[in-house]
Amino acid sequence: MELYLDLFSQPCRSVYIFAKKNNIPFEFKHMSLMDGEQYGEEFGKISLIRKVPALRDGDFCLAESIAILLYLAEKFKTPDFWYPADLQQRARINEYLSWQHMAIRMHGSKMFWLRLLIPKVLGVDVPQDKLDAALEDLNVSLKLIEEKFIQDKPFIAGEHVSLADLVAIVEIMQPVGSGLDVFEGRPKLSAWRDRVQVAIGKELFDEAHQAILGSQESVKQMDASKMQFFKPKILKLFM
Repeated sequence: MELYLDLFSQPCRSVYIFAKKNNIPFEFKHMSLMDGEQYGEEFGKISLIRKVPALRDGDFCLAESIAILLYLAEKFKTPDFWYPADLQQRARINEYLSWQHMAIRMHGSKMFWLRLLIPKVLGVDVPQDKLDAALEDLNVSLKLIEEKFIQDKPFIAGEHVSLADLVAIVEIMQPVGSGLDVFEGRPKLSAWRDRVQVAIGKELFDEAHQAILGSQESVKQMDASKMQFFKPKILKLFM
C-alpha cells in the first residue's frame, strides 16, 4: 500500500500519524506541494483531485484524508477507540469531522499563509486588517473546540483519543508553524494537546510536525519561482 504525503499538509500528518501509530505497513511516497508535484502526470493517475493525502492499495485508489483514515481503520481493524462502534461516541466523532473542514481547517491554514508563505515566499504584503480578521476567525474556531467539542472531557469523544482528536491537533498545529502560539492563554486547549501528544507518543508527534514547526526557517530556502504558477489562486483564496 502506498500513501502519497507531504507533511507540510495537516491532513497528510493525520494519515501519517494514524498509520505509524497503528503499525500499518505502507510505502511513503513523498510529494512536494510547494513544487507542484501534485500536478504531475503520474500523480494524476492516482488522484484526479490532485491533492494529498492519497492512497493506492493495489488497483484501488482513494483521495480525501477522512475517507483514507476510515478506510485504514476498517481494513486494519485498528483499536475501537479510534472510531468506536458505540453509536453516540461515533456520532460525536462524525460531528467534529463534519464541522472542521470549513472552520479550524480553513482558519488555521489561512493564518499560516497570511503570516508566513504569502509575505515571505510570494513577496506580497498582507494588510493588517486581513491578519486581524483571520485571527478573529481562528479564535472563534479555537473557542468552539474548547467549549463545544472538548468541554470537560479528556478527549473529544470522551475518555479516549479518537480520530477526531487526531484531525483536530494537526490543524491546530498549523498556525503554530507560522510563529503564532495558539495555546498561550488557553489552559484547557493546552492540557488537551498534552493528552493527545501522550496518546500519540511524543516521538511520533514531533516527527510528524518537524517540517511544519521548522517552516519559518525552511521558507528562506524555498524557490519562490516554483510557486508563481499558484500565486493568483492563492491570493484569491486567502486575500
